[in-house]
Amino acid sequence: MLFDKTYSTLRRKMVQNQIEARGIHNPQVLTAMRKVERHLFVKPQHLNLAYRDGPLPIDYDQTISQPYIVALMTELLALKPTSKVLEIGTGCGYQTAILAELAKAVYSVEIIPALAKRAKARLEALNYRNVYLKKGNGRYGWQEYAPYDAILVAAAPKKVPPQLIEQLVGGGRMVIPVGDSEQNLLLIRKEFQNGKTLTPSIEATEVTPVSFVPMTGEPK
Repeated sequence: MLFDKTYSTLRRKMVQNQIEARGIHNPQVLTAMRKVERHLFVKPQHLNLAYRDGPLPIDYDQTISQPYIVALMTELLALKPTSKVLEIGTGCGYQTAILAELAKAVYSVEIIPALAKRAKARLEALNYRNVYLKKGNGRYGWQEYAPYDAILVAAAPKKVPPQLIEQLVGGGRMVIPVGDSEQNLLLIRKEFQNGKTLTPSIEATEVTPVSFVPMTGEPK
């Protein structure tokens, strides 16, 4: 097993070569990427690959996302220390931890019970006290704590679930991969005209082609 000092060096190089070099410059995002220990979220047999430039498999046919994509999606949310974030697809909890470094509170929904349980235990062991997890169908968000300043979706539906847009605050942002065999990462902005509670305008911008696991759980 590599020593902690070696992991720290690998994280620093990961940020420099995989993230900053591709145009991610938000200092808070870079600090979080340097701090959160990705090797603690991967399977034991993949420790030597923890800081590689790519996704890695976790259990139940899910993945831990490529570090650059984690940083990109986080930067696109434009988080503030007061932000309340909804995450769809907790997975192993790595993206959750990055969000928790930047936001006031993170509400994360995972449809696979075993992954939700493991992620909760892992994040609690790492002393993240601003993370709230539940097992559920992410298509429907987490209505109890809505609205959210930002929503990050880590699995690809064929179209954007309307419930997620409804749970986004006016002026909020959602980052979501959408598509089937071909996927695009979308940045969705929800705006109210003149700040009034009228029918909001929804602006969706294509960011980059991506490849995420499909969103599971059938829509009603």
